Amino acid sequence: MSALPSLTIEKDLQPSLQEEVYVHDVYNAIAPHFSQTRYKPWPIVESFLKSRPKYSIGIDVGCGNGKYLNVSEDLFIIGTDRSSGLIHCGQEISKNKYNLSIADGLSLPHPNNTFDFAISIAVIHHFANENRRIEAIQHILSKLRQNGQCLIYCWALEQESSRRGYKEGDEQDILIPWVLQKKQKKKARNSKNKTSKTNNHEKNSPDTILDDIEPQPEEEVETKYRYYHLYKKGELAQNALATKSCKIIEEGYEKDNWWVILEKI
Repeated sequence: MSALPSLTIEKDLQPSLQEEVYVHDVYNAIAPHFSQTRYKPWPIVESFLKSRPKYSIGIDVGCGNGKYLNVSEDLFIIGTDRSSGLIHCGQEISKNKYNLSIADGLSLPHPNNTFDFAISIAVIHHFANENRRIEAIQHILSKLRQNGQCLIYCWALEQESSRRGYKEGDEQDILIPWVLQKKQKKKARNSKNKTSKTNNHEKNSPDTILDDIEPQPEEEVETKYRYYHLYKKGELAQNALATKSCKIIEEGYEKDNWWVILEKI
């Protein structure tokens, strides 16, 4: 299986500018379309949240449209995201019931040493170099009380069995396309095609992105590119331990992602 088309990142681009151009601006541009594909919690994230003691308080760093904020009614979770577009989507979905705010992952507004837990799902891999990724993990940990726990997910390099096909030896720092449909054929699709499309969407993993779907004839599309660092086995845990602020409770691989549960020390 061949990998999806992607571009190698410009190595001489300043990290903050790279994130502005290839992360922040892109997610604001694709926010409504992106939000439509984010509707179902990943099982391990859901399990982590539901295992928290009742009335725990936590933060979701890079919460997107806030899909994890209502997983458990027994928790109080504050969601932040750098994308104002995605925060707006979350406000619309929840009818302003979610606790949402716009914030950069390296400059969270929360008080230090306060929260019982944190999650950061598919966020750390968007920081433009290893120092900034380690700093982002450290910053999340700084918001937790001692022994507070954090669950982090990042895209894996090892995706041989998926449609993306990335594997060991491939470039880890890449630009991944998101295809926006600008104009659809006027001809209505029959009910059979509509059913097929719906079923295919439901078969996707909870955060499977739909960016690589081939556009239909006569459709105009616009392609946006997002920066990703594809984590190889063991690398996410190494970045976490480099903060010298945590220990590894558990780590694993799920649906083309490496994940790790950290405990603040």
